Parts: sequence; C-alpha cells; structure tokens
Amino acid sequence: MKNLKSTLDRIDNKGYGAYKDLQGTYEFGDFTLYVDKVQRDPFAPPSLIRVRTHDNGFDRALYENLVRRFAFEDFLTRQAEQEIKRAVQGNRGSGKSGRVEIQRPSQVIVPRTSCVVDESGVEARMAVGLPAKGRTVDGRAAREVLLDELPEIVHSALIHQGIDTEKALEHVQTVEDAEHLRGRLAELGLVAFVVDGAILPRESGASDRPMKSGAKPFATPEEYRVEVNLPNRGAVTGMGIPEGVTLIVGGGFHGKSTLLSALSWGVYDHLPGDGRELVVTREDAVKIRAEDGRSVAGVDISGSIGGLPGGGSTEDFSTTNASGSTSQAANIAEALEVGTSLFLVDEDTSATNFMIRDERMRELIQREPISPFIDVVAPLHRDLGVSTIVVVGGVGDYLDVADHVILLEDYAATDATGRAGEVTEEFPPRAPIGGAGISNPRDRSLEPGSIDLRRGKKETSRGKGLSTVELGRESVDLTYLEQLAEGGQTEAIARIIGEFAKSKNGQSAREVAEEALADVEKNGLDSLGPFKGHPGEMSQPRPQEVAAAINRIRSLKATTV
Repeated sequence: MKNLKSTLDRIDNKGYGAYKDLQGTYEFGDFTLYVDKVQRDPFAPPSLIRVRTHDNGFDRALYENLVRRFAFEDFLTRQAEQEIKRAVQGNRGSGKSGRVEIQRPSQVIVPRTSCVVDESGVEARMAVGLPAKGRTVDGRAAREVLLDELPEIVHSALIHQGIDTEKALEHVQTVEDAEHLRGRLAELGLVAFVVDGAILPRESGASDRPMKSGAKPFATPEEYRVEVNLPNRGAVTGMGIPEGVTLIVGGGFHGKSTLLSALSWGVYDHLPGDGRELVVTREDAVKIRAEDGRSVAGVDISGSIGGLPGGGSTEDFSTTNASGSTSQAANIAEALEVGTSLFLVDEDTSATNFMIRDERMRELIQREPISPFIDVVAPLHRDLGVSTIVVVGGVGDYLDVADHVILLEDYAATDATGRAGEVTEEFPPRAPIGGAGISNPRDRSLEPGSIDLRRGKKETSRGKGLSTVELGRESVDLTYLEQLAEGGQTEAIARIIGEFAKSKNGQSAREVAEEALADVEKNGLDSLGPFKGHPGEMSQPRPQEVAAAINRIRSLKATTV
C-alpha cells in the first residue's frame, strides 16, 4: 500500500502515460492487488486489475462441488457489483476516470471468469478507469479509488465477514436444485418442467427481470402434474411436458409466447427471486425461427426442402441471403448437426410457407420443394427422438400431429388434448399431412482458412456486446440467437472461433464447439486465449450457440462429407 501511494504521489500531474508505472503487485494486508494492464489514455478501455484474498474463510459447503462452486462465484460477482455501485463515486475526470467495473451478470447463472474461488482464497477480476484531469494523472482521485474504495469493496463483498452466509447458501442451493431437476428430465420422459407458483411474465420487453406486480403464479393442469424430490428444497410439484409434439395454444396476449420464452431460458439456472428458478428445459433445447438474410454455408436442408428449380441439390446448400423458409430449414439442420433433443418454435417468428401449406395451395402449386414443418414434426420425434414444442394461435391443422395440447387463457394453463381430438374429428384435415421418414443431415467439414481474422496488421476475434462477434473486418450478427444470455458468452464464442480460424484441419461445427468446451471443462474459461487468467469478461456458452455463431460467418466455407 505504501509503495502504491508513493507511486501515485510521484506521478501526480504527469502525462497520463505515467500510470504505466503502476503495473505490478501490491500487498494490502488481507488481500493482494495486481495491476495487470494499464490503459493508454483516459478514453481507452479501462485498466485491468485483480484482487485476491489471502484466506478463504467461507464455509466449504458453499463451493464443495462444481455446481456449487460456479454458483458461489456468481454470487460473489453479484455482491461485488452491488458494492461497487454503493462504494464508488463513479466518474471524476475525463474519459472513464474513476469507474470500477466487474462483469455484469444477467438473470441467469453460468460459469464466468469474473470471480474464482479456491481453497486458498477468492480472486475477483475488475476494470478500473484510472482518473485523469484532461490527459494528466489525477493522483488524488486515483488514491481514493485504489486505496479507499477498492478495499471497501473487497471487505464487503469478497471476505467472509462481509457476506450473508444464509443468502449465499440459498443461492447455491437454488442452482443445485435446478441442475438436479434438469438432469432428471430424460429419465422422467419429460422435455421441460414448470414448477407450481413460477412467475413467468417479465418486467418489460426490454428487461428479463420478473414482473413486479400483477403477475399470475403458474398453476399446473392436473393431467400434467409431476412431483419431483430435490436435494435441498425437497418435494416440488409442477407441469411436466412429455416427450413428443406439444402444442401451446390460446388467444393473443394470453401467455403463449411468455411460456415458450420461459422454456427457452430453462436451459439455464436462475437467480433466487427470478420467478423461473425451477422452470427447466433439456439442456440442449434450441429455439428455432426464420432469419431472413442470413448466410448459409453448405448445409444439408434436404429434410425440409427438396430439389431446387433447375435441378439444384439442397444436400449442400449455400446462400448469402436466405429467405425465411430456407433460413428456418438451415437453422433446424444446423441444430441437428450440433445435437438437440428439443425444438421450440413460435409461429409468430416463423416463415408461414415453412410452417404449413393448405389444400388450395397444394392443389395450385404442384412443384413446391418445401416440405412444411407440419409434415416433418412427427417424424422428427419418431425417427430422430427430437421433440417439439410449438406455439400456435392460427394454424389449427397442427392439432392433427400433436401428442399433447396445452391451452392458455389469461395465463392459466389447462389440458386441451381431449378437446383438440374432438375438434379434429369435427373438422378433419383438408389437406394430407405427410409422414415420410427423416434422417439427420449430412455432416459438414468447415474450412478454418475461410475465416479471415486480419484487420490491418493485427488479427482480431472479439465479442462486442451481446449480439456481435468481430472477426477481422467482418461483423457476425447474432441478434436472432435468442438463447444467448449475456455478452460474456459472446466474448467466449469469439475466442473459440479465433482459435479454430488459426487451426489447420477442417472440423464440423459440433466438433469445434465440443472440443473447445471440453477444454474449458478441464482447464476453466481462463484457458480461452489470448489472455491467461484475465480479463474477467467471459461467461460459458452452450455448444448450440457456439455452433450457431460459426454458422453465421458470411465468409465461412463448408462441404458436406
């Protein structure tokens, strides 16, 4: 501490570059400060620091296994974020002066690099905007940040005396219960589970937080009621959605899409108080939608779209500007490539001609290459074991292929399977519904050399917010990856792609994703370069989003094998 204070006094009022002298290690008694990288000017990305406590006085029950460890690390990250808001004055000077930041978590709980817990202590990775007056060092303000505010954050959020142990234990037990429940879905013959009392509506279209008032707690229809024993909470009841084809039906604004959204986020664990803590879905579930204008590289979409005009094959289909139907077909084929046991589909975000074709159009258009999804959805489960949950409000023909029908009225769910059968008898299908077999798409080999990371004299592969990966001069748009939860996942995906682009051997998207995440499982997220151990800005993605991001690189070249 004395050395740090002395250096700050010495460089006060010098040019901003004098802050480089801070790089190094400083002992603060019960923790160590590491200044790893100093920003070049007040307007550049903030300086990178780590703090590491010398003693782990926390109850070992909070981190005794892998699930509890990443949940507890998430808890400490959130505690640090709260203390930063409370203790740090914020901007004081030019540029990013005075800011202290730690990775901002979303409503979901995933492994991150922001905080690491081991037997010897806790390490938190942060960023600090070193204060400046214009472009000169503001030593006084820097002393306030590094010698006053930072120790206060550490003592309040990262040392056991400052932590509410009961609250921390609730956090890790909530995650442990959700992980246990998700792991039991397959043996129970279910694809999803919604606990009684869950709060599904969100605060707004721009917020993933729970609705503060007026939300109706979820109540399970008796026909779908399942009881499950959890390690911490004990017996809980809720709606178990069975394998097969399930329709979610109802009028507009009655909660269909809200339920589907909750199911799509059920691949992740959630915070206590989120309302969806025990809304869980198969971990490999993929939400599918139309995506006009996306690029497609050598994908076998023949399961949904047959021969093209002029005799073109769809077993190795490429385009730089996919239509709604071809993009949705490609999304399905790519999800099958990487692996999934559940599709989630909302007719509102689907291409109409991909979802269904009525008898008049079948009669008028004799040479239609598209096999509508209604013809494919049952074979997907029968032949490939892939279930589907479909939200429909205006396409009654889907009643003919449904194994289960859930009706939502004013956010209340009831079983409408029997009534749906009566309706189909009263109004039989007007057009034949196909049922031919379906097989997995042909594998592809991706060419790493087709991904150009060059940007001037440098190579870049980085995340930019939630929805963009920058690869050299190309920006990859991930806007329609609706199960991408936070920007830290995007950053991790960018680094995985960067490593693949530098490799020599072609691989499938599944191989790229699974090999990278297997290495992460073994060595931690820190193993994703170029930094080792820092910065703390990554969150673990699923293989499904890694593969989906690769598939959206416009320069990508691939061949079926």
